[in-house]
Amino acid sequence: MITIAAAVEKVVHDMPMLEECLAEGIVNLSAVARAIRPRVESTIMKKAGNAALVMALRRLAPRLKRQASDPRGILRLIRDITVRSNITEFTFRNSDTILQCQVRLLQRLRGQGENFITCTQGVHEMTVMVHADFEGIVEKVFHGEKRVSRVRNLAALGIHLTPKVVEVPGVYYAILKQLTWAGINVVEVVSTMTELTLMLEKKNVERAFLVLKQQLWP
Repeated sequence: MITIAAAVEKVVHDMPMLEECLAEGIVNLSAVARAIRPRVESTIMKKAGNAALVMALRRLAPRLKRQASDPRGILRLIRDITVRSNITEFTFRNSDTILQCQVRLLQRLRGQGENFITCTQGVHEMTVMVHADFEGIVEKVFHGEKRVSRVRNLAALGIHLTPKVVEVPGVYYAILKQLTWAGINVVEVVSTMTELTLMLEKKNVERAFLVLKQQLWP
């Protein structure tokens, strides 16, 4: 039979924000105990007293603090951060001809310097992000495809990482967490092995850069 302590730990692990706050010691344990009590009781299939839950939380907190990664340690994995503005995001339904459109687009934009372009295909959709200057080309090339959306006035915050990033757990979480806590919405996330690109509303880019600088830089 699962113990109260084990049930509390499972519930906390399922709630990343709570786990973070508990590790930092910035939450009221009695209030947390009352909030998670129904889930704990459902797990252990019996009643649990508030005092027992508080005790389990108090014992769990130091362990979480030891496990928590220092966000500033992520700095050694970051090579540089770049910002590209005036980006437009198109999303199209997948079709039998969508890949041909992608090939034609890349051919049309070949030789255009380092202007931003990225294509991501999922199970149901393809997203194309380009500099606003190339909106007309995208619309022409993808004419006949089912467009789901078009979002303008975005900016790409590109974070260039070292190859070591694949061996370190929680890197993306540490970065995205800072923006979440600052109330900054991330419209899209695109990544390769050593690059993480965050698509943001243009109005949020400067604040996002400052948040990451303050939290990740020593």
